[in-house]
Amino acid sequence: MAVYIHERHNWADFQWEDEKILNLLSEVRHFQGKLIGKVELLGFELRDEANLETLILDVVKSSEIEGEILNPEQVRSSIAIRLGLDNSGLVNSDRHIDSVVEMMLDATQNADKAISKERFFGWHGALFPTGRSGLYKIDVARWRRGDMQVVSGGMGREVVHFEAPKAERLEEEMKNLMAWFNTDSIIDPVLKAAIAHLWFVTIHPFDDGNGRIARALTDMQLSKADGVNQRFYSMSAQIKQERKEYYAVLEKTQKGDTDITNWIVWFLHCLKQAIISSNTIIDKVVRKHHFWMQNNANISNARQRMMLNKLMDNFEGNLTSSKWAKMTKVSADTALRDITDLVNRGVLSKTDSGGRSTNYELNW
Repeated sequence: MAVYIHERHNWADFQWEDEKILNLLSEVRHFQGKLIGKVELLGFELRDEANLETLILDVVKSSEIEGEILNPEQVRSSIAIRLGLDNSGLVNSDRHIDSVVEMMLDATQNADKAISKERFFGWHGALFPTGRSGLYKIDVARWRRGDMQVVSGGMGREVVHFEAPKAERLEEEMKNLMAWFNTDSIIDPVLKAAIAHLWFVTIHPFDDGNGRIARALTDMQLSKADGVNQRFYSMSAQIKQERKEYYAVLEKTQKGDTDITNWIVWFLHCLKQAIISSNTIIDKVVRKHHFWMQNNANISNARQRMMLNKLMDNFEGNLTSSKWAKMTKVSADTALRDITDLVNRGVLSKTDSGGRSTNYELNW
């Protein structure tokens, strides 16, 4: 008796109930169209900025799902350089972040290119350039050679949520997936993204990194569905928010039969919310643009420009003169002069909070 979906005969011959998904799919496609129409009105510069902000969110949140915290400023720098955008004042990124960024950009900027074993291996090698996952040495840029279980719980209380296909099946399973993915079909491109995600994580072909590669593959197919090679919404960020529900519906589907209606419904709901949430990014980009139009003449030096950009992006904590001095590598007196100049010009203002250090905030 089959326990997991991949143990069933012709398991990848997925089925679904059209009447349960067509209205939702139509709604998602409507939101996609509205979003693409909205960003087309922004102009090239703001579209590039919105794409940059979305890619940063996608890379950071996809890694967070796996418990890996990346420095957003390093991610920003790495993406900006590779997209040929202005990166003045940004921090240097390390090799690992550059590799993760290259994987994501290859998936989204080259969505029209076929997926292949070599491409998958390249993505996997980018995720694990040292050949290790944490403390453990793993097989990199090759299909796994051992069994794979998804387990939770402490020692002695382990719960097995899923067991992937045996290693000897991987070559054939991945060959079938890639042939299907690379072939044009009558399936709606958004549905194809949902199926590809489920299919890949069910095969679980690598020792580690399967979730991140599955999300890159999903973004690749969604880029095809959008008809653009830029990203304006982050599926990974929404999965991060709905992680508990994601794992629950995934486990239930992988222990079910070949009817994947519930998985598709969840995927479409998640995608719809991701598209709706994209308005936050676009509004932020437009807001920054208006800010610089109003205040460009009020900036005296590159330090001020760099710090104001940081305040509008992912600044942690409160802005103080000592933090300014540390981040710009200047003396306390110079930092205070920079800040005072911006306060006098109405760009910054003192906050009402007390304490030993005066805090400042941006006048949006």
